[in-house]
Amino acid sequence: MTYETVSKIAQQGGLVYFTLIFLAGVAYALWPSHRDAFRKAASLPLEDEDLAND
Repeated sequence: MTYETVSKIAQQGGLVYFTLIFLAGVAYALWPSHRDAFRKAASLPLEDEDLAND
Protein backbone atom coordinates (compact mmCIF):
# COMPACT_ATOMS: atom_id res chain seq x y z
CA MET A 1 0.00 0.00 0.00
CA THR A 2 1.50 3.30 -1.05
CA TYR A 3 1.30 6.65 0.64
CA GLU A 4 -0.99 7.97 -2.10
CA THR A 5 -3.46 5.14 -1.55
CA VAL A 6 -3.53 5.66 2.20
CA SER A 7 -3.90 9.41 1.67
CA LYS A 8 -6.89 8.97 -0.66
CA ILE A 9 -8.59 6.58 1.75
CA ALA A 10 -8.03 8.96 4.67
CA GLN A 11 -9.36 11.94 2.69
CA GLN A 12 -12.49 10.10 1.58
CA GLY A 13 -13.06 8.69 5.06
CA GLY A 14 -12.69 12.14 6.59
CA LEU A 15 -15.11 13.63 4.07
CA VAL A 16 -17.72 10.99 4.87
CA TYR A 17 -17.15 11.39 8.61
CA PHE A 18 -17.51 15.19 8.63
CA THR A 19 -20.50 15.05 6.28
CA LEU A 20 -22.26 12.69 8.68
CA ILE A 21 -21.40 14.90 11.66
CA PHE A 22 -22.72 17.96 9.80
CA LEU A 23 -25.96 16.21 8.83
CA ALA A 24 -26.44 15.01 12.42
CA GLY A 25 -26.04 18.59 13.66
CA VAL A 26 -28.53 19.92 11.12
CA ALA A 27 -31.01 17.16 11.98
CA TYR A 28 -30.65 17.96 15.68
CA ALA A 29 -31.18 21.67 15.09
CA LEU A 30 -34.24 21.13 12.90
CA TRP A 31 -35.86 18.35 14.95
CA PRO A 32 -39.38 19.50 15.91
CA SER A 33 -39.09 18.55 19.60
CA HIS A 34 -36.14 20.96 20.06
CA ARG A 35 -38.03 23.95 18.67
CA ASP A 36 -39.14 25.36 22.04
CA ALA A 37 -35.65 25.19 23.55
CA PHE A 38 -34.13 27.01 20.57
CA ARG A 39 -36.85 29.68 20.60
CA LYS A 40 -36.23 30.29 24.29
CA ALA A 41 -32.47 30.50 23.74
CA ALA A 42 -32.98 32.88 20.82
CA SER A 43 -35.03 35.27 22.95
CA LEU A 44 -32.59 35.36 25.89
CA PRO A 45 -30.65 38.41 24.64
CA LEU A 46 -33.91 40.36 24.40
CA GLU A 47 -35.00 39.74 27.98
CA ASP A 48 -34.69 42.36 30.69
CA GLU A 49 -31.28 42.31 32.38
CA ASP A 50 -32.81 42.38 35.87
CA LEU A 51 -34.66 39.15 35.17
CA ALA A 52 -31.63 37.50 33.56
CA ASN A 53 -29.38 38.12 36.59
CA ASP A 54 -31.75 36.60 39.16
